[in-house]
Amino acid sequence: MSPARSNPAVRFGWDVGGAHVKVSLIDGSDAVLDVVQWPCPLWQGLDHLQRTIDLVFERWPQARTEAVQHAVTMTGEMVDLFADRAEGVRAIVAALAQRLGSSLRFYAGDAGWLAADDCPAGWRQVASANWLATASWVATRMANALLIDIGSTTTDIIPIVDGRVVARGATDAGRLASGELVYHGVVRTPLCGVAHRIEFGGATLNVMNEWFATTADVYRLTGELDPLHDVQPSADQGPKTQAASRARLARMIGHDAHDASDLEWLQFARRWRALQVREIGANLMRVVAAQPSLAAAPLVGAGCGRFLVAALARDEARGYIDFGALAGVPDASAAWAATCAPSVAVALLAAREPGAQRRSACGVAARAA
Repeated sequence: MSPARSNPAVRFGWDVGGAHVKVSLIDGSDAVLDVVQWPCPLWQGLDHLQRTIDLVFERWPQARTEAVQHAVTMTGEMVDLFADRAEGVRAIVAALAQRLGSSLRFYAGDAGWLAADDCPAGWRQVASANWLATASWVATRMANALLIDIGSTTTDIIPIVDGRVVARGATDAGRLASGELVYHGVVRTPLCGVAHRIEFGGATLNVMNEWFATTADVYRLTGELDPLHDVQPSADQGPKTQAASRARLARMIGHDAHDASDLEWLQFARRWRALQVREIGANLMRVVAAQPSLAAAPLVGAGCGRFLVAALARDEARGYIDFGALAGVPDASAAWAATCAPSVAVALLAAREPGAQRRSACGVAARAA
């Protein structure tokens, strides 16, 4: 374990994913000063992570110094660059430790904070713990809530009861079983993974099981995907225009874009949206069924797809709270703070508990699965 240290003037929170790296900067008073997301296709090689670290240093030169602290969580160990998750944790930790120095701590949930040298032995606690960082921080602000973080690739649905995270799953496998992890996002999810049959032109058609289009095409047409979050390549490596998105959507059901009007393709996109919301909502019901006290609890929305969380809240007549507002981030930065919630949360949790020997800020009633 790393030794306790006094609170630095600034702290960086890192969320190292398989497709993006998100980094937040907070000061000694827990004010969020800056939040940035960079595309980082880690499955293509660790050099992408090295280039992202260069971009961090370029934006914040103080990140190179020992006067700051870096708090890290990750999900990138899952990418198929690595033989298994343990290797992934080791590789990511080593890459960061080489560049960021000794002022580096890794979030390990209820195990506390680990130094780089402790991560190979504690890799199970470090791997894919970003959801727990976000939920643990939310639990310091809300006694009862359902955190829903919808990103580019995945959705986390995390119950909080009496100020404690009460997730039934502690691992990705366990959370997939419980419904607390759903592989649905608003950018990278292939549409053939959203539904196998869909209505179009008065008929219900089979969907082609090909990576012809992604959810980004849907939300470009509905106008809900912020262009700043639309940073991953399209399925055909083509342009990210509405016209190109219509062509990709048409391809999913054996059509061309000129077979229907722009309005008809917009209506088609809205059908895909409804099917995705239905799937996420079904998993939300599974999580609530295991925690009946949350039957009327508000939803806390995070991630670049939190517009769907707001839609779920309206559909279920629940309250809705944006993570950025909950963190007290000014309006100008609140959207980015919510989009990059795990990086903000891990930095704020580290500020609450500078001593690495102490346990994480909130008790976690999660059983290993």
